[in-house]
Amino acid sequence: MATTLTINGETKSFDAPPEMPLLWVLRDILGMTGTKFGCGIAQCGACTVHVDGKAVRSCVLPISAVANRAITTIEHVGSTPSGAKVQKAWLEAEVIQCGYCQSGQIMSAAALLAATPNPDDADIDAAMAGNICRCGTYVRIREAIKLAASGRQS
Repeated sequence: MATTLTINGETKSFDAPPEMPLLWVLRDILGMTGTKFGCGIAQCGACTVHVDGKAVRSCVLPISAVANRAITTIEHVGSTPSGAKVQKAWLEAEVIQCGYCQSGQIMSAAALLAATPNPDDADIDAAMAGNICRCGTYVRIREAIKLAASGRQS
């Protein structure tokens, strides 16, 4: 079945069943491998993308639910004000270890800062609670989010 989605500001048309999760379309059909597969049940956050600016788990989101909505992936989040700040802060705070969860972490952090430019610890905890980092870089993730929010980046 022919489907058309708006991904990173571009119209993408492809054949896929309406119940196919967005993650499979991104990775397997469109070749956009920045968004990662983690648990497959929306529990780890590795597959996080933005739909109309909100962080969502693409591994359980059928493409029929995102027609006519703006989808942003890690490949494009750096072109948004909050995404650019988060990516720069991520590098400055040296957050990345294995890197597997980072695209999902950055997407959740960028959505947080877009909605809440000056988050407190409770805001950060709530926004990032669904993103698991097996390397345990939570302290640096929090530091990077605060750095991005402060605008004190070099």
